[in-house]
Amino acid sequence: MFSNLAEKLQDTFRRLKGKGKLSEKDVDAAMREIRLALLEADVNFKVVKDFVSSVRERAVGQEVMSSLTPGQQVIKIVNEEMTRLMGDKQSALAKAGKGPTTVMMVGLQGSGKTTTAVKLAAHLRREGRNPYLVAADIYRPGAVKQLEVLSESIGAKCYSNLEADPLEICREGLKIAGQEGSDVVIFDTAGRLHIDEEMMSEIGSIKSEIKPDEVLLVVDAMTGQDAVNAAASFNEAVGLSGVILTKLDGDTRGGAALSVRKVTGCPIKFVGVGEKIEALEPFYPDRMASRILGMGDVLSLIEKAEATIDQDKAKEMEKKLRQQQFTLEDFKDQMVQLRSMGSLDDILNMLPEGGGIPKELKQMSLNEDSLKRVEAIISSMTKQERYNPSILNSSRRRRIARGSGTTVQDVNRLLNQFNQMQKMFKQMNASGKKGMTKKMKKMKKRFPF
Repeated sequence: MFSNLAEKLQDTFRRLKGKGKLSEKDVDAAMREIRLALLEADVNFKVVKDFVSSVRERAVGQEVMSSLTPGQQVIKIVNEEMTRLMGDKQSALAKAGKGPTTVMMVGLQGSGKTTTAVKLAAHLRREGRNPYLVAADIYRPGAVKQLEVLSESIGAKCYSNLEADPLEICREGLKIAGQEGSDVVIFDTAGRLHIDEEMMSEIGSIKSEIKPDEVLLVVDAMTGQDAVNAAASFNEAVGLSGVILTKLDGDTRGGAALSVRKVTGCPIKFVGVGEKIEALEPFYPDRMASRILGMGDVLSLIEKAEATIDQDKAKEMEKKLRQQQFTLEDFKDQMVQLRSMGSLDDILNMLPEGGGIPKELKQMSLNEDSLKRVEAIISSMTKQERYNPSILNSSRRRRIARGSGTTVQDVNRLLNQFNQMQKMFKQMNASGKKGMTKKMKKMKKRFPF
């Protein structure tokens, strides 16, 4: 996400950081590059104008011009202004004071509204909530069935009635959800191919009837300014409390995320970052700004790891690494857990530039098919071969290549990489022990008792 914008902004900042002092001419040149990068990312031109003006005004101030690190000061200002542009802080989902929290999902057809409704329900279930879904989109063929099937897949209940009108469905769904003891009710209302009076009238009637705590617009981030225009139209017609941007993982421009809050005044509450049901994340403006500017997003990475990685297995793996008992079976398990965290490119983008992460690795386009190939190779080995790869002679390697649909060269490459990894762990353990021994000796000299 935001790959083109991030790359151009980071290149601009690298040039700024290379200067000992900044002149107004340097700042103006940087602002021109930032303006161009934002416009190419499909950010609303009025938003770009206000943003660049705010950054320049602060960047030519005395605290920057007289600073020992003016380039870093400008980056700090851009980070703060970009965070402010996207909403300053996370906007959490509202909670009703009495009765279940009601969430009304609206949007055009094709935005991913129905799937997002289920993703939101799955997110709430992971938080310990008890969501209930109501299928009020009776016009799109298969929409009701889609919601029923997806709801069942996450263990959530769903109300539907193909013989009733949307208003009656929502009224009855809310009643039944209350009887079922649900604390959140999500209404999947109908979408259209375009905004029309009939659509807005129906949504308005439903809103008046159920009085939702949240009215969330689902928009496709890849449509750029069309997404922002749709948000502005819905907000004017029915009044929105927030926006969910879908397909943010596939958008290399990112203009919608940077424009929608400024244009509509509505916060981005969640973002869709993949097709899986788990691929819906709360939107943090400060974390997103840091990722765009190459500062990483370690907090989100930690949260993602905690949600997907088995802590007992992690402790067991740490013990094996320390005792140099890491096997190909362990290697495969680690890859499976890593892939469950999402796109590898996305994970690398959460890591800050520098910080021990090679620049070449962060810029590398990782082919996830190669990980699947490695899994296939290891899965084609016997248990004995996984635990003792030294027995893999040429005939065994040919058998493994045939079984995994790869080549002998692929098998050899994997084994060479695994051997190098084992050597690296051995060196790390050795240097760690030497470092600890030195520290103990220093402590004994300082505290001889």
